[in-house]
Amino acid sequence: MTTLVWLRRDLRLLDNPALYHAARRGPVLVTYLLDEKEHSPMGGASRWWLHHSLCALQDELEKRGCRLVLRRGDPLQILEGLVEDAGVTTIHWNRLYEPWAIARDARIKEHFQDMGLEVRTYNASLLNEPWEVKTGQGNPYRVFTPYWRQARSQIAGEGVLSVPPLKGAGQTTASEDMKNWGLLPTGPDWSGGLAWCWTPGEKGALDRFDRFLEEKLQDYAGKRDFPAADAISRLSPHLHFGEISVRDIWNRLQPFEELKSAGESVTKFRSELGWREFSTHLLYHFPHIAEKPFRPEFEAFPWQEDEELLQGWQQGRTGYPLVDAGMRELWQTGFMHNRVRMIVASFLTKNLLIPWQAGADWFRDTLVDADLANNSAGWQWVAGSGADAAPYFRIFNPVTQGQKFDPQGKYIRKWVPELADLDGDEIHKPWKVEKERTGGYPDPVVDLAMSRERALAAYKSIR
Repeated sequence: MTTLVWLRRDLRLLDNPALYHAARRGPVLVTYLLDEKEHSPMGGASRWWLHHSLCALQDELEKRGCRLVLRRGDPLQILEGLVEDAGVTTIHWNRLYEPWAIARDARIKEHFQDMGLEVRTYNASLLNEPWEVKTGQGNPYRVFTPYWRQARSQIAGEGVLSVPPLKGAGQTTASEDMKNWGLLPTGPDWSGGLAWCWTPGEKGALDRFDRFLEEKLQDYAGKRDFPAADAISRLSPHLHFGEISVRDIWNRLQPFEELKSAGESVTKFRSELGWREFSTHLLYHFPHIAEKPFRPEFEAFPWQEDEELLQGWQQGRTGYPLVDAGMRELWQTGFMHNRVRMIVASFLTKNLLIPWQAGADWFRDTLVDADLANNSAGWQWVAGSGADAAPYFRIFNPVTQGQKFDPQGKYIRKWVPELADLDGDEIHKPWKVEKERTGGYPDPVVDLAMSRERALAAYKSIR
């Protein structure tokens, strides 16, 4: 009686409900299917991460006498073949929440149930599933604060599922060689910075969280907005690929909650987990936000298409040091500090008037933590078109933001080395310094005051 476990973004052994409950029934056939025709394909940085995460998972499963069967193509056809080859009677998977995945999984579930197979699905990635948190009128939330107040009250004190003993099935079932999947970049291989910064896989995730608890949690609330402080967890890609359980994170924060030195940081960190949950809640109930504005009036917003300005932003050549530092950090490491993400997004959508979708597309391709819900909701929040969005008139000034959150210019110097010799005041306004001291750094592509007024006038035109 073999149970097939279909892994997706749950690439871990600890607290993996589908794997745990399948293993308790008997032999398991564990598979990962690369669906290259999915509605929202992975960007280059995510493909790099997936390759290494699957390699790590393969190793861990083999240590426990279990194989990871890799296949590429249409999931329904592949699953049909595996069911027949291995004598599968039950299929388990952990749920996904993107609109296309919900529709696909529903079709697959119905198909196998019609064949007489048992199909069981589980929650492995959220504290509360999107349909579980409702207003008093039974509607989805549109504002974070009341959502999180209600969601927090519903979080059950469930324990973390242990790594189950595994008995592998289908040992002769063919598996593809991941090297043939082409997940890694070639010609050129631009992933050196990613490899230097990250250790994909469950062990890398658990080690990173351990270090955060030991070394950074206490200062998180006070330093999280300062990109040079290295006070954040950097768990987002591990969470996206399911290499660590959000339930595990939540529970392991509990002992620190009562500590005077860390209580505020625990509350703040948990609220960031709440924003992750809220983004998924929004995408589930309002699936159009992946492509269209949450607020319909923004359909008429007079965006401007300018490929040259977009490329300058992508390449970190805007002439505004904090913006350029963030974009270069993203390109080299697949990551960007959250405070800086808001600043670069505001600059693109408000100072350059380029549609938020263009920024979201670039982030999807370059971020190792590219997540459809978080990416869409985050960009719309900054652009002013989203749920509980920042007021449109809140336009981040990259100069004053740099002076406030990178006052000595440490972050800028790291990622914009041509400005490294400027002092703390000069580095935020390099256009005021002699050209020979700025190493060819470009002049600003727009005037901040003028572009701010233009953005406010554009917003006024749709009100």
